[in-house]
Amino acid sequence: VKKHMKISTQDAIYNWLSIQVVVVQRPKDEAAIETAQLFYDILEEDYQITQANYSVINEKYIVSYLQNGVINSKEYPVDYVEVLLDQIESNPEQFRLYE
Repeated sequence: VKKHMKISTQDAIYNWLSIQVVVVQRPKDEAAIETAQLFYDILEEDYQITQANYSVINEKYIVSYLQNGVINSKEYPVDYVEVLLDQIESNPEQFRLYE
């Protein structure tokens, strides 16, 4: 069993969310898919978070999740979450998809 560096729950959710947003926009991006899965595994293993999902409401990403049997949520500004996606879209030559 791998141990991961412990970060705050909020940061762990943010990491998963920011790459998950990339996956939604780039569904053939295998690296993004694998990274999103890695971060989701960290949520499950290190933070006991399951059933994470998100929606966008009023310029905020709202992440809902189950943690130790309790439903919780966190909010993140859209521009904060989409930094990685913006970098990828601004530099497509650095983030080519290989099929």
